[in-house]
Amino acid sequence: MFSFAYPKLLMLLLLVPVFVALYAWARYARSKNLKKFGNLKVLSSLMPEVSPYKPPVKITLEMLALAMIIIAFARPWGGVKDEKTVKEGIEVVIAVDASNSMLASSTSDEKGVDRMRTAKLILEKLINRLDNDRVGLIVYAGDAYTLIPVTSDYVSAKMFLNSIDPASIDNQGTNITAAIDMAAKSFSEDKKIGKAIILITDAEDLEDSQSVMDAAKTAARNGIQLDVVGLGSTTPVPIPLKKGGYLINPDTGEPVRTALNEDLATEIASAGKGIYVNASNNDALNELDKQLDTVKKTALESSFSAIHDELFSIFVWFALAIIVIDIFVLDRKISWLDRITFFKKEEKK
Repeated sequence: MFSFAYPKLLMLLLLVPVFVALYAWARYARSKNLKKFGNLKVLSSLMPEVSPYKPPVKITLEMLALAMIIIAFARPWGGVKDEKTVKEGIEVVIAVDASNSMLASSTSDEKGVDRMRTAKLILEKLINRLDNDRVGLIVYAGDAYTLIPVTSDYVSAKMFLNSIDPASIDNQGTNITAAIDMAAKSFSEDKKIGKAIILITDAEDLEDSQSVMDAAKTAARNGIQLDVVGLGSTTPVPIPLKKGGYLINPDTGEPVRTALNEDLATEIASAGKGIYVNASNNDALNELDKQLDTVKKTALESSFSAIHDELFSIFVWFALAIIVIDIFVLDRKISWLDRITFFKKEEKK
């Protein structure tokens, strides 16, 4: 079936008869003006190079080219064909530490950008890189909470990032075990789909480090890769509060100081058959990308879409060919044709 994407543009084809009418009027006016100077047959002999046939040929070519261009702009379709699209990827659940220590500076400078802000920036960049993968989001402190289930809706996933706030979580702590367990339960039941957990944390003040190692090993045995992104500086810094001042240790009366525990973060990643990367490293996301590429990708979904067979290029080429021909058609007569006599009068005997 032949159709057009913009059929209303075909109304411009009405310009063709308008231009032809203007041309005919111009030829008539020219002929009328020439008659003022004398007999047309006599005047024709004074203009031997002027062809009476070339102008109509040229206007015909030009109008054909114009018609082809208008049809091309109307975007002609030759029919519809089905196109199958298969998305291959993995499922990734990102678990974000939302304990109070994430309010501390991500650098050794006490007034530097806080770890939570850095985590959100990394998360946004990470989600942008996941392409066809499905992503889920979990936040944890003393307990773990599902912020968004595994989905292909990256827009919603990024919107939920702004809702992560350690100050809104009452049950504080760093319960990574609960985060890993909840992440493992968030995946689909299809064992063919590759799965990975990305843990974003400062790995500090763990409630039970041994249980974390056991949870990481269990995830690895179930075919789930566990990667860890470390946030913060190894230099202890105080934890600022939104209302002002710093978080105080009630036992000592001194400000609580927190530091990134890289050794423990590395051990967790190793137990989970993944890698550890420091967020401050410029190549952190690239290294994480390479590691995620080792997870087997499978077809997550397939879809069929109707694709129109585009034909506009055919009309563009026709128009171009006609314009080129028109360029070489001159108004004067073709000299070698004058030497050919198509009709010869018989001589009287």
